Amino acid sequence: MSRKRIDLLLENVTIEAVAAEGKALAHVDGMVVFVDFAVPGDVVDIQVRKKKKNYMEGVIKRIVSPSKDRLEPFCPHFGVCGGCRWQPLPYPLQLEAKRQQVEDQLIRIGKLEVPEIRPTLPSEKTQYYRNKLEFSASAKRWILEGEDPEAIAEEDRPGLGFHVGKFFDKVLDIKDCHLQAEPSNSIRLRIKRFLTENGLEFYNIRENHGFFRNVFVRTTEDGQLMLILCFAKEDKKAREALLDTLIKEFPQISSLYYLINEKLNDSIADQSPILYYGDEAIYESMEGLRFKIGPKSFYQTNSRQAYRLYSVAREFAALSGNELVYDLYTGTGTIAQFVSSKASKVIGIEYVPEAIQDAVENARGNGISNCEFFAGDMKDVLNDGFIRKHGRPDVIILDPPRAGIHPDVARVILNAAPDRMVYVSCNPASQARDLAILCADYEITAVQPVDMFPHTMHVENVVALKRKTI
Repeated sequence: MSRKRIDLLLENVTIEAVAAEGKALAHVDGMVVFVDFAVPGDVVDIQVRKKKKNYMEGVIKRIVSPSKDRLEPFCPHFGVCGGCRWQPLPYPLQLEAKRQQVEDQLIRIGKLEVPEIRPTLPSEKTQYYRNKLEFSASAKRWILEGEDPEAIAEEDRPGLGFHVGKFFDKVLDIKDCHLQAEPSNSIRLRIKRFLTENGLEFYNIRENHGFFRNVFVRTTEDGQLMLILCFAKEDKKAREALLDTLIKEFPQISSLYYLINEKLNDSIADQSPILYYGDEAIYESMEGLRFKIGPKSFYQTNSRQAYRLYSVAREFAALSGNELVYDLYTGTGTIAQFVSSKASKVIGIEYVPEAIQDAVENARGNGISNCEFFAGDMKDVLNDGFIRKHGRPDVIILDPPRAGIHPDVARVILNAAPDRMVYVSCNPASQARDLAILCADYEITAVQPVDMFPHTMHVENVVALKRKTI
């Protein structure tokens, strides 16, 4: 059953402010209207796509008068690709919008008592800042507005790029992405050309068949390059021809993996990548520490900004050198090792066993002997018995996934009663929910938003907590 199209055009509407989820807002006859890709100060005609009792959502039909702040988007895929939605918005306004997002979640919605929220820490680079990208293949790429599907040549039907919006089977063919430095674009384009010239199948996402599925490109600040190519089925001759072509034409490649993924999704978390060429890992450095990054390792995707994020976490922890620190959701142990020189001992806990293996190896390679790591589901590992065995933490640092922490974990944390906590989050909404529980015994002493993803609505937020005196 198709949705009924709303035939409502709002004319000469002035955009007032940046709103949640990357949208902007205006008011028409007392009703809020949310609009994509608008800038405060724009005067626009809005085509309404959704109308509810208290609000409407729409898209810009025509810019009547652009805001004095509006910038020309730098990416040719802007407006179709789902990323970098804030390109028309000047960077200082992006930073303030992210600070406001944190304020809204913690204070207006969360009703938490919070000191003045610090200005968002800006990213040193606002383009080409990512160290990891995934490009997906599709036998039937997204058809652009104005294109005649019947007139598209057969060789131009496949795509290699990013998924479009909420469509699981739609991929936008990317010509030039400004998120990751070269040779990222050149490698993606060469893979596509090789597949096309050799008549090799791009994966049909909806029907689950084909040859080539996706590629991960990982880089480091000093120029190391890892590729992970994922195939839907084995064709040794074709696979090796593609891999050998990449090795020959891109001498920058430090590490080349492949895997055969026959599942119905692209996740490689449960897969075993096979090293085809080069080193088993690449390495990122931070303050003299060296961190191993394997094909499945987690590492913050903005390397330079990760340093600023971890520096804030260490500042908020206020370590003197005598504390026992628990680093929850430690990943590959980056934060644990980053603060280890200021602590007596650090205990890291992480769900992914491979990440813990990397953490142990990183600590050994960095000559760090006061870190201990444990693998397992947080709510199963971190319990009262674990704390009795390993000691009550003086400080807890937690950096959970977007969903936040499990209620059982919050209970154990409150029972452990550390003197201080530092909560790092990529989702201020779930962070606010968790803080409401923790603030039964703790007060928030500092809040610092950090911009890890320029031109997007996403923001990392670091909160310092201190145990209330009884």
